[in-house]
Amino acid sequence: MLFLDGVKVLDFTTLLPGPLATLVLAEAGAEVIKIERPGGDPIRHAPPFVDGESVPFAMLNRGKRSIEVDLKEPGAAARVLALVETADVVIEQFRPGVMDRLGVGYEAVQQANPRCIYCAISGYGQRGRRADVAGHDLNYVAEAGLLGVTSDRDGQPTLPHTQLADIGAGSYPAVINILLALYRARRSGAGAFLDIAMTEQTFPFLWQALAHGWATGTMTSPNELPLTGGSPRYGLYPTADGGMLALGALEDHFWASFCELVELPEALRDDTRDPEATRRGIRDAVAARPSDFWRPKLKDAKHLCCTLVPSLEDAVKDPQFAERGIFDGRIGLSNGTELPAVPVPLAHGVARRTAGDGAPTRAPSLGEANALLTSA
Repeated sequence: MLFLDGVKVLDFTTLLPGPLATLVLAEAGAEVIKIERPGGDPIRHAPPFVDGESVPFAMLNRGKRSIEVDLKEPGAAARVLALVETADVVIEQFRPGVMDRLGVGYEAVQQANPRCIYCAISGYGQRGRRADVAGHDLNYVAEAGLLGVTSDRDGQPTLPHTQLADIGAGSYPAVINILLALYRARRSGAGAFLDIAMTEQTFPFLWQALAHGWATGTMTSPNELPLTGGSPRYGLYPTADGGMLALGALEDHFWASFCELVELPEALRDDTRDPEATRRGIRDAVAARPSDFWRPKLKDAKHLCCTLVPSLEDAVKDPQFAERGIFDGRIGLSNGTELPAVPVPLAHGVARRTAGDGAPTRAPSLGEANALLTSA
């Protein structure tokens, strides 16, 4: 039995934040029913494809069911609300007011089922002067100030290589709050309205910069704090063959071991005296040798907090992840192809892949569960 067996979720979300949140719930055992607009979630049409099936869509929506409905049609909202009567969670990702106009907003859901938890994910929240402003992940991390403290050495903001706000400030907070609300609902019978604003949920990523700013009265500049480029003990250093070494030797004992490994001159080991000189010394020492020279040394020295940066191709083949079964989950595509499933942040024994249910899961065909709607 999975942890969320018996929990029913109606999912009105599209693209990434909401679908990843409901994927986590589905992997923990919840029944997730996607309520899709005519033509379906736009990510159904996102490449790459296998025999016309979107792999990104399959990654995020495996194990769910699909209902295709035009909520603007007369009577459609009433039929969806009939499903709400037996649902535990409704999750949506529209700008504020859209679900109300469609007849399935919080007030309508609460009337249909007072125990139901209503989770609204949006860029700026349900109130405030930017509540109805459109945006995407890059806009949210910019407006939260995150890009302002992750600039390169020339002071230019760098483009994040993943969707920090969508996932870390949208999907994960939604899951956390939904689980808390489910716990309360089981005890009290009360539903909840959860307002997840991705921009403001980005601020936890800035905890150190905020602590510095509020303590000193001056917000940090890019590359100033130890974990954002201010310390030579924490950074990236190129090797002779174009590889990269990731150093995180913040503690003195790790730092001392690293200095010995790279034979850093004694005069440079006190990194408080002239941090830039120390940084140049490390750069010169690391760049003097190729990756194959450093690899066995780093493997043998386990107390350095120092690693070579692998490619993504090499990372997913790492025996560490194979031993822990990270990619054991499988997606079954319509043509019979099986692909590894993207991992979800669930502990061993909570997710389907580690709870004895190792069968491939597939993404739903559009409208395959429409009978649920017509019979509701």
